[in-house]
Parts: sequence; C-alpha cells; structure tokens
Amino acid sequence: MRAHEESELHRQGKMFGVLLYEGGYLAAFSAKLDGSYYHDGFVPPVYDMPAPPVGNSKAESQRLQRLLFANYRFTNGLGETKDLLEIFADEKPIIPADEWFNKSQRATQPSTGGTLPPSGAGECCAPKLLQYALTHNIRPLALAEFWVGAPSRSEIRREGVFYPPCSGKCVPILRHMLKGVTMEPAPEQQLAEELCRQIEIEYEDEYLMVVNKPAGLLSVPGKTDTLSLVEYLSRERDNRYLQPAHRLDQDTSGLIVLAKNPEIYKTLQAYFQRRDVHKKYVALLRANDVSSVRNLPSEGEIRLPLLPDPYDRPRQMVNMEHGKPAVTRYVIRERRADGSMLVDFFPLTGRTHQLRVHAAHPDGLNAPIIGDRLYGGLPANRLMLHAAEISFVHPVYLSVCAFCASSSSSSW
Repeated sequence: MRAHEESELHRQGKMFGVLLYEGGYLAAFSAKLDGSYYHDGFVPPVYDMPAPPVGNSKAESQRLQRLLFANYRFTNGLGETKDLLEIFADEKPIIPADEWFNKSQRATQPSTGGTLPPSGAGECCAPKLLQYALTHNIRPLALAEFWVGAPSRSEIRREGVFYPPCSGKCVPILRHMLKGVTMEPAPEQQLAEELCRQIEIEYEDEYLMVVNKPAGLLSVPGKTDTLSLVEYLSRERDNRYLQPAHRLDQDTSGLIVLAKNPEIYKTLQAYFQRRDVHKKYVALLRANDVSSVRNLPSEGEIRLPLLPDPYDRPRQMVNMEHGKPAVTRYVIRERRADGSMLVDFFPLTGRTHQLRVHAAHPDGLNAPIIGDRLYGGLPANRLMLHAAEISFVHPVYLSVCAFCASSSSSSW
C-alpha cells in the first residue's frame, strides 16, 4: 500500500491496520485521514465526538475530555463492555515527553494528574478493528498494523513496515478486548527452557561469571513468568545472589557479566558507569535505500540523544532537547550488493536500545538491524545483534579479563 500523492500522508504518515477473518478482511487507519474519520472501505471510529464548544478554562477542558473517554466503549470476547476510564483506571499514569523535564531546571518532573487515559486512546487501528469485529459477530483470525506515508523520525516509523500495537495507548484496551477471544497458546515458557540449555559459560570463579546468552532469552525476570537467564543459573548453581552488572535486550545474544555477591556487583556497576569496560557488538543491517549504504563513511560516530517513548515502552525516541546523551562508534566491515552490511558497534554510552535506534534512525546509519521488530528491520528468525567482545579489570585479581564469544554472526 502506498500513500496517494494528494493525501496528507505525504506530509505526515500514519498507521493502518488489517484484520483477517474467514472469507474476508477489515481495514482501518488511526485517528483521522485527510480530515475525516470516514472513508469507504475502512471501519468507522468507535466514537465520533462532535466538535466541543470553544472554551479556555482548564476545568471545562477536563470535563470534555472525561466525557470523550466515557463514550469510547469497548467490548470483549466475553460480551463485557468497558469505557476508557474503566479500562485505564488501574494503569500507571503516562507522563508525556514534554512534561518529563523542567525546561528551566532540566529536572525530571513527578507524575501528576491521576490515571486518565492518554490522548488519542481508542483511535488506533487494532482497537477499532476488534471492536467492529466483536460487535458484528465476526471471528478474527489475525491482525496486523503497518505504517503508510512519510516516515516518523522521532518514533522511527517507515512505510510498509509492520509494527506491534503501542504499549501505552493500545495494550490496556486490547488486554480487555481479547478476554474470551480464542488465541494460539504462547510458547514462551517452553522456548525459554530450551534457550537456557544453550547458555555457554565463558568464565567463572567465586566472584563472577561471564556467559554467552542466546537470543530470545530474558536476562532478568520480567513481567511474565517466563524463565530468565538469572533465574536459571541461580537454580543450577544454587546461588541466591546472582546479578547482571549490565543488561542485554531479550532479542540480543552475546556476553553478559554476572556478579556473585553485592560487593562485586557494586564494583562492576561502577566500571560500567565510568565506561571502564570495552564492549563490541556485531550486527547485520539492511538499508532502506541501497545507495545510502554506498555513501556512508566506513567508520564514524553517531550522537543521537534518547529517551523512552511514554506511549510505547520499551521503544526509545530521539529527542534533541530532552534526550539523554547516547554515543556509538561504528565500523562497517562489509557492504553487500543487496543493501545489507556487517557492522561492528562500540557503544560509548549504555542507553536502552541505543544500537538499535542509532542503526535505524535517518540521522544515524538509516539501516535497521535485520530482525528488529521495534524499529523496522527486515523480518528474520532473530535480531541480528550479538555482544561479541567484552573486557574489564577483574575487581579482585586486578588482571585484565577479555572475552570473545562467537555466534551464528560468523555466518551472517
């Protein structure tokens, strides 16, 4: 699907969605398209509120906002209906990015204002599609959302790429709507057990461990009951204290250092905070524009400050005004005719998703890591990012510890 040349999508893209059912499909777009909620071939909005009267008082604005949220009502597979106020009642408040920092003091601001739903909740594709299906006796088989139109630089959205529903606005609504809807069982727990058996111990003494983590395994316990690397190793080693001195994303493979007691943990953490640890990652990237790969310098430094996307955690955003400094050195090892390239990354700071954003962003390498589901990478059976090398001074023996872990990256 491509944006029509006269559409507003050429100025500002948006998310579209498709829901498949036996014998057909439903389509939707987020919010309004070319100034209207209604277009032939797309499901209608869940609620189309009339234009509110003009008013400047804060109290009137809040009253109208609550009225809007109360009229956005969503059903689920059990026939239960809740409005947005009820759905978000127990959610943590979302602090918009422009309220996270005091512009004069550059200090973080505490959360205020209760648990009102975020602006725009209920207007995304997935809730609109499910609402129409469940209220018209349509049994959904599959649902997907993808970006159409001009790319979004801060959120890193690219035309034609599929993205998961946003965690801040959509997930609480979908959590309610999917109750009673038959879904394929999640294989995460069984997969985690299998991945744990693939953990390789690169080094171990009475103070610390260095292990090679497989892709797809959580480093530490998450919000679900899925087994993590730390839980598995603690169980196998009968060690009640085992803490990672740094983190690897679940989808990233490679070396991770674990402390066996609180004192060693504090020392190792200080190493990372002072940047006294050398780290090298290997990644396979694919550019959206093959010519852009040819024009990239063979090595360089990327400086794009980052902060979490309040509406879609754990995704990160580039924000030049409020983002925390994030610096990555890179070396392109190989450029390929298909637009892919093998790159060594050397992170000089340790921000969440730093390498993934610096690879994908137009002001970075403009080439997402293959397999990156969050930032527009080509589909693959895993994220092609591997923590290949790490070196540091042993906190007790004071000797230099250097480790190199191979992976399937050798055949990328």
